[in-house]
Amino acid sequence: MTGPIHKPQVSAWAPFGHSAFALLWTATVVSNIGTWMNDVGAGWLMTSLDPSPLMVALVQSATTLPVFLFALPAGAIADVIDRRRMLIFFQSLMAAFAAVFAVLVWRQWVNPPTLLVFTFLLGSCTAFISPVWQAVVPRLVPREALQPAVVLNNLGINISRAIGPAIAGFVIVGLGITAPFAINTVSFIGVIAALVWWRPPPAPRPNLPAEQFRAAMVTGLRYAASSWPLKATLIRSFAFYISASAFWALLPLIARQELSGGARLYGIMMAAIGAGAVAGAIVLPRVRSRLDPGMTAAAGTMVIMGVLLTAALVEVEAIVVPACFVFGAGWITVLSTLNVSAQIALPDWVKARGLAVYLTVFYGSLAAGSAIWGQVASLTSVPAALIIAAAALGIAIPLTWKAKLYLGEALDLTPAGHWATPIVAPDAGADARGPVMTTVEYRIARQDVPRFLAKIREFGKGRRRLGAFAWGVMEDAAEPGRFVEYFMEASWLQHLRHHERVSGADRALQEEIYALHQGPDRPKVTHLLAPEATDPTGGR
Repeated sequence: MTGPIHKPQVSAWAPFGHSAFALLWTATVVSNIGTWMNDVGAGWLMTSLDPSPLMVALVQSATTLPVFLFALPAGAIADVIDRRRMLIFFQSLMAAFAAVFAVLVWRQWVNPPTLLVFTFLLGSCTAFISPVWQAVVPRLVPREALQPAVVLNNLGINISRAIGPAIAGFVIVGLGITAPFAINTVSFIGVIAALVWWRPPPAPRPNLPAEQFRAAMVTGLRYAASSWPLKATLIRSFAFYISASAFWALLPLIARQELSGGARLYGIMMAAIGAGAVAGAIVLPRVRSRLDPGMTAAAGTMVIMGVLLTAALVEVEAIVVPACFVFGAGWITVLSTLNVSAQIALPDWVKARGLAVYLTVFYGSLAAGSAIWGQVASLTSVPAALIIAAAALGIAIPLTWKAKLYLGEALDLTPAGHWATPIVAPDAGADARGPVMTTVEYRIARQDVPRFLAKIREFGKGRRRLGAFAWGVMEDAAEPGRFVEYFMEASWLQHLRHHERVSGADRALQEEIYALHQGPDRPKVTHLLAPEATDPTGGR
């Protein structure tokens, strides 16, 4: 049974004590108000151009699919170039796309394909921005303030969600459908100015050259595939977002068809979601002090199940609008819990790439789920689709319960720096050769073999996380108890990066393994290089 978990609490508002965080947070909220106005305008415009459930749901897919497609390349780029300049470039590009689309709407030159294309283009910029914003947060606040900073980031999104849709609903009615798109264009100015002002402290000068783009992507994927704390978060994320996306995708139809409302009602419903998320974020620290992360996420999921069923079975505006408020509280609870779990599962050197994998799952689930639930609603009805989605959420809770959250909280992922620089012969030409095989020889007493094998296999996952593409351990047939661990990396440069990235958690596990080694000296480490293509005399 899970009892109360009492932890020292950092103030929910502590990150605002750091000027860079406060300024960028404020500017981003203003920009996101414009973005939510744009999203409401796009969804409502599609109900006028083509009100079929599938086409309306495809607006949500066009918004989220680009992040699924481009987040990982964006994360790889963000880990090897200046993140601030990358943000300025893509924010400026979004402003340009928004301006062009506002003109097209004003001239009444928009049809369903055009709407989906520009929604996709704006979503593509979001794909390149999202992992960078996620990775920048730890540079704005100290580690102890990271969790409230992540919650405040999500709170900012939901404050803008509360304000933006409400404004959009009124300006569409009062000024016409062009207004939200024009306001979105102007909203980018503040965040661009804040990024130009921000001067982060210089990062330590790297000892090694930057990774190549393709190698950076492969390393990021390899880390994600070998990190159980991150994989557990991804499993829980997929199971939640794929079904919860039904509410987002079908909300315009709930407003227009089920409640017989207009743009103003749709804006009010979106605003209610945002207001609920703000309220949820305020009480979330108190919830977390009493429930573990898994229970917190499960509680939020059950809240959303209730809202889906309410929206499906009750066609009364006075009930559905408050239910939207409750949805916002449940959504921020689950979203923040999953987001923080992903953040703390990643060391800084791979943070943007790892968060890009998380965002790929997040937005990919939303995009796929939106299309799925739109099609289900087309084949059945909007209420039926909501009921099926609620049932899927209920089934997901026990199925994913073993995938625990916040597993990275107990790990020291900072670089340990305890590996000595490997000795290389002056004429070996190591920098230009690869792949590289490293072997480590252990001598283990028979009674310690089971424990050794369990720990070395766990250590092997760490080797893969840090760049090894092959790993194994073998026992000498002629000398039982003599074990040779081997792992291979693509290049000598990759091996040197491995030295820089070994974490405190890796060091602690390595010391446990070395303690089992029998012998006067530490285990013998050997580095082997692939033969050169030609010998020194030019022969083959």
